[in-house]
Amino acid sequence: MAKELRCGDLMPGCSFVAEGQDVAEVMAKGAEHAKKDHGMATIPPEMIQKVQGLIRDK
Repeated sequence: MAKELRCGDLMPGCSFVAEGQDVAEVMAKGAEHAKKDHGMATIPPEMIQKVQGLIRDK
């Protein structure tokens, strides 16, 4: 089942939505978005856990 992450659930005001076939694909797209659009050179482990908890079935 496809998965999705809405960045606005973590970063209010952000309209980015990452979609993928599995959690790994969504996490990769989310990490690229965080680097490009939010200026995050690295993603802290505690944020990774929060993001994984926000990924849901599409």
